[in-house]
Amino acid sequence: MSAPVWPVELREGPVRLRPLRRRDAAAWRSVRAANASWLRPWEATSPEPAGPAPTFAQMVRGFSREARAGRMLPFVVERDGRLVGQVTVSGITWGSLRSAHVGYWVDQRVAGRGTIPVALALAGDHCFRALRLHRIEVNIRPENAASLRVAQKLGLRDEGLREKYLHIDGEWRDHRTFAVTAEEVPEGLLARYRALRPA
Repeated sequence: MSAPVWPVELREGPVRLRPLRRRDAAAWRSVRAANASWLRPWEATSPEPAGPAPTFAQMVRGFSREARAGRMLPFVVERDGRLVGQVTVSGITWGSLRSAHVGYWVDQRVAGRGTIPVALALAGDHCFRALRLHRIEVNIRPENAASLRVAQKLGLRDEGLREKYLHIDGEWRDHRTFAVTAEEVPEGLLARYRALRPA
């Protein structure tokens, strides 16, 4: 029997990935507010004047609709039962490409404790095994030292610089692209992370 694609919960030690729910509103808003200045330099913005922001319920409904359509996987990241961030697999493309890109954010209070590398590995393994995707990529601003360490910890391949790739914090910003294909990690990303982790 094949693994479910969505909704799904994934777990490794204290880290759990699960779908975002409407009842997460208070916890999500609290974590976002506490981390607003820390996250601002890394988060996508629109080059066009933005309209009114969607409500939390609208955001959850939109994410759920996209997930059911097979276009994204919007995961909440929990550590020790507390909401501490998100990992979103998006831009899922089928056909001959079978690829996606992954974005994430995490509460500064748990940064550097292995939460995001584990969460990314869990999401990547789900993409390769349940969705049968061929390739996933992560795009990181060259100035984002913490995210560059995540790519290194997972052994992702550096594919080089994309100039003016994404609109971030009000400007078009360069990004480095890191990728991995299913063939590169037959043992899985989580197993690779464990193997590369210092003893």
